[in-house]
Amino acid sequence: MNNERLDKYQSAPEEPNTVSRVKGPSPFQPLFFAATLIVGLLIGTFLADRNILQIKTGVEGNPNKLVSLIDFIEDNYVDTVGKRKLIDDAIESILRNLDPHSYYISPEEFASATEQLEGGFDGIGIEFLILRDTLMVVKTVAGGPSELAGLKAGDRIVKVNGEDISGKELSGDKAQKLLKGKKGSDVQVTVVRKGEDEPLAFTVTRGVIPIESVPAAFMVADSIGYVKVERFAKTTYHEFFDATEGLRKKGCNKLILDLRGNGGGLMDEATKMVEEFLTEGKIIVYTEGAHSGKEVTRSSKKGSFRDMEVVVLIDQGSASASEIVAGALQDWDRSVTVGRRSFGKGLVQREFDLPDNSALRLTVARYYTPTGRCIQKPYGDSIDYSDDFHQRLIKGELTSADSISGIDSLKKVTPGGRIVYGGGGITPDVFVPIDSVYLSSVLGEIAFSGAIRNYCFNYVDQHRKELARFNKPEEFIERFTVSESMIADMIKELGGKKTDLKQKAISMISGELKNRIKAQIARNLFDENSMYRVLLKNDQDFKKALSVARNYERFALLPVIKK
Repeated sequence: MNNERLDKYQSAPEEPNTVSRVKGPSPFQPLFFAATLIVGLLIGTFLADRNILQIKTGVEGNPNKLVSLIDFIEDNYVDTVGKRKLIDDAIESILRNLDPHSYYISPEEFASATEQLEGGFDGIGIEFLILRDTLMVVKTVAGGPSELAGLKAGDRIVKVNGEDISGKELSGDKAQKLLKGKKGSDVQVTVVRKGEDEPLAFTVTRGVIPIESVPAAFMVADSIGYVKVERFAKTTYHEFFDATEGLRKKGCNKLILDLRGNGGGLMDEATKMVEEFLTEGKIIVYTEGAHSGKEVTRSSKKGSFRDMEVVVLIDQGSASASEIVAGALQDWDRSVTVGRRSFGKGLVQREFDLPDNSALRLTVARYYTPTGRCIQKPYGDSIDYSDDFHQRLIKGELTSADSISGIDSLKKVTPGGRIVYGGGGITPDVFVPIDSVYLSSVLGEIAFSGAIRNYCFNYVDQHRKELARFNKPEEFIERFTVSESMIADMIKELGGKKTDLKQKAISMISGELKNRIKAQIARNLFDENSMYRVLLKNDQDFKKALSVARNYERFALLPVIKK
């Protein structure tokens, strides 16, 4: 499995829950029907023979106008153009002018997006990277096909089904196409392994490879547990429940739920998660649109974790389904929310599959928290929707709680008397300014370059015998130290990328670089839990959340914004 994180809020459709619904009237839907008709006509024309030779005019609202125009361009344009591209561009343009979250997914993009929401795919179960034109095995999935066949971290895959794959033509997409396949099918891989004189051949039987959406869950103090949720896919609720139940058996009665950077996903999984913290009959979320009526989701049982004290961590990257969770728990006074104001995505998308294996994700409703907050932030022609982070930084919202203000007309009051506001994300009960180190352009350049990942792979690969002395993650976390020379070696990974990094800038972020290097090495040696244990040691948001959990009574029911 590739190490890239593809889960963005744009790729996550929101689907209403089925726990308990009260459906409003569902009138005929002319606007949606018209949009669907246009798309159908476009696809149909693409599949059919050309039979429209000129642009039809004179008919107001003629649905064939766009179809005729595409045919006219194809027949008369000075250069050769592909009808598929014209159709795709037309659909994308139509949706882009509706709202920021309605969009078209090409057939090529659809498979990847579906994997993230399904929570798995068929493959051989490795995490790999391409280094020096060679496919390197970073990790094998525990209990997966590759581990069972005998592959190990550090192996270089040089042949797949007898075909040489090393070289400049090798790419991540090519590697995935070669290694993925139907469950139960076999693939022959040849690897070069350090210490072996000859290449080794393995037959790997492909299987279902899970994509975990809950990568970390562990105790962080007596009675306090930590769970990280990265996305909301089809397996998220069960992953979350099992992880939290496991922590409760270890004595956890206070939970830090980390939703930072979680761009959302399936709304059903989010509502089932919330339900575990509530009693029966409580509104979790409701959705409403001009053509979809009102649908209310309520808790249908007494939640297993209804007696837990909950601290929810959010930031400017928490969106959509994450905001449903944070908003519902805040509205029912079931949590203390810590961090920075969330993204503000309160639009519901439904996915419609098209005949050519592409898909349409169309906004059909807005969702509302139990108190009636719509948390969708403003959008429109005069708003640069994609520049939200920069605008918040300019206004000082990421560094000062005083810069956050609520609109009186959007004010709501929780059952416990807490004042909350709609109109743009979830505002935390306890504000934490963003750590200035994360605003470093140098850190961003290093992080996005892949230098840390590549360096850590090489380091582990070259020091496996030395690192073998750490039998447990705890030993590694306690005793392993990242040196200044290791940072210098890592910076060399950026060679040839025209990067001008000044030593002064490096010195300012040295502590964060050491932490990230150690965390990545821990991940390569052990697991995701080990990586997060290292990362949290330097995490100011987490430190505040831990303080709140330890003194929960002092923070519960604090007003969100003091005036």
